[in-house]
Amino acid sequence: MSEATKPRPEFRNINIFNDVRTYRLPLAGWVSILHRASGALMFLLLPFIIWLFDKSVSSEISFGQFSAAFSSGLGAFPAWFVKLVVLALIWAYLHHLLAGVRHLYLDISHRTTKEFGRQSAVATLVVSIVLTLALGAKLFGLY
Repeated sequence: MSEATKPRPEFRNINIFNDVRTYRLPLAGWVSILHRASGALMFLLLPFIIWLFDKSVSSEISFGQFSAAFSSGLGAFPAWFVKLVVLALIWAYLHHLLAGVRHLYLDISHRTTKEFGRQSAVATLVVSIVLTLALGAKLFGLY
């Protein structure tokens, strides 16, 4: 067939029962989903973040309560659980920040190739995980 009469590609809707199990989401898609999840996590834990900030800056006594939450726990929650929640918040903030900068850069530079999208998604995931591990090691007292 000539170039002008070449058949057009056929696109179909995804069948939820057959195609979802075998569909492989690209890394850029994972970064986008995690960007939304990290934003939702930060929004849902905003009262906890405000409480932590208030306790850390109000007075010396409240700073002692803030410090005690990480050493002896917070009410019914043990200290390791409080640290785990704070670690999740650290990851959420770092990932949301880096993915947001990635999206802004893609919008500004118009570098919308598949390869650059994959490379920037890998960089976003790796940097956010490495920084989370470093700050988590500090949080759990490893250094």
